[in-house]
Amino acid sequence: MIIDQLTVVVIGNFPLLVGLIAGVIMGDVKIGLAVGGTLQLMVLGVGTYGGASIPDFLTGAVVGTAFAVTSGKGLNFAIGLAVPVGLLMVQLDVLARFSNTYFQHRVDKYINVNDTKAVERNILYGTIPWGLSRALPVLIMLTLGNGIVNVIIKRMPEWLTGGLQVAGGILPVVGIAILLRYLPTAKFVAYLIIGFFLASYLKVPMLGVALVGVALGFIYYENHNKTIVKGANQEESQEGEDLDDGEYED
Repeated sequence: MIIDQLTVVVIGNFPLLVGLIAGVIMGDVKIGLAVGGTLQLMVLGVGTYGGASIPDFLTGAVVGTAFAVTSGKGLNFAIGLAVPVGLLMVQLDVLARFSNTYFQHRVDKYINVNDTKAVERNILYGTIPWGLSRALPVLIMLTLGNGIVNVIIKRMPEWLTGGLQVAGGILPVVGIAILLRYLPTAKFVAYLIIGFFLASYLKVPMLGVALVGVALGFIYYENHNKTIVKGANQEESQEGEDLDDGEYED
């Protein structure tokens, strides 16, 4: 997962796809999509630019899906576990970046002596700390979890498990709120109200709300184009009036 994220990026940046694969492995595609899709809301529009580390909800999707299936506690409990895992992985992400600088310095050294084979080897060696930064924690969590997850859950106090379930229910709302903060919400607040009304009061399924959103998007696009064309025509008319005064255009 992490090597894909750093190279070809087929699935690496999408918890939804990571959750899907974890769900296939665990034998429950539905819960994998549910966990991955919920975590996807938390990372839309977020990137590790400039080497910054962000919560690793990709690993959270793997662990959350696995524990959701093995424990049978459901989606909210899985999300409640996946988020702390994602936050913990931030520290290991920093450690992986720090460890990888060793190989990068070796690459610089071999570039200076024009040893291209050694450069290639050390670039490949750099994938080792990256891979271990995810593989080892997941291995430890799943190895211990597969055998004792039920015991841990039974011994966990009810206030803690209930809190995790509540947190899991709130987090999707937090993800949407983060997205609304960076979107031109004030400009399209009428559309937001329409979507809220359809989902909350008319109980329209999410696909229906999405289709209404697409329709409104087409309407806005057409009206926006008409406004642009109208403005261009007015500019041409104004230029024509100026030329009627006996002037000519070069």
